[in-house]
Amino acid sequence: MNSYRLSIVAKNVFLVFAFLVLQSCDSQKYNFAISQVVPAAEGSVEVRQDDNNNYEIDLEVTRLAGPERLSPAKKLYIVWVQTEKNGDKNIGQLKTASGFLSKTLKSSLKTVTSFKPTGFLISAENDAGVLHPGEQVVLRTAME
Repeated sequence: MNSYRLSIVAKNVFLVFAFLVLQSCDSQKYNFAISQVVPAAEGSVEVRQDDNNNYEIDLEVTRLAGPERLSPAKKLYIVWVQTEKNGDKNIGQLKTASGFLSKTLKSSLKTVTSFKPTGFLISAENDAGVLHPGEQVVLRTAME
């Protein structure tokens, strides 16, 4: 009886593991290019298409200086998804903060969009409601 239960548990663990591996295979990860504006900044974005044909976006950036430290200074960062048919779309504000035990600046954004991404960029802006990226693009990635 115990070996039977152990067999069922092992089978269930294997199925869960296989499901997680298959789910992770559907996602694609892209790195941001080195920034001319903030060279220390590094980041990546992971994109996964969900069952509703939307795109789950998980973006992480480290060592991105606050926008007030740029020249000219700005108030905030905006993340843009670049699309083939709909241009650049504002998908949210990116805030930079340091951790409790670390001075490393970290930023992240998790969101969902119906637009198929062809690339991402992060721009420094003075208003969160802007409709198009300004001239101060700090990070950019392209997807193939």
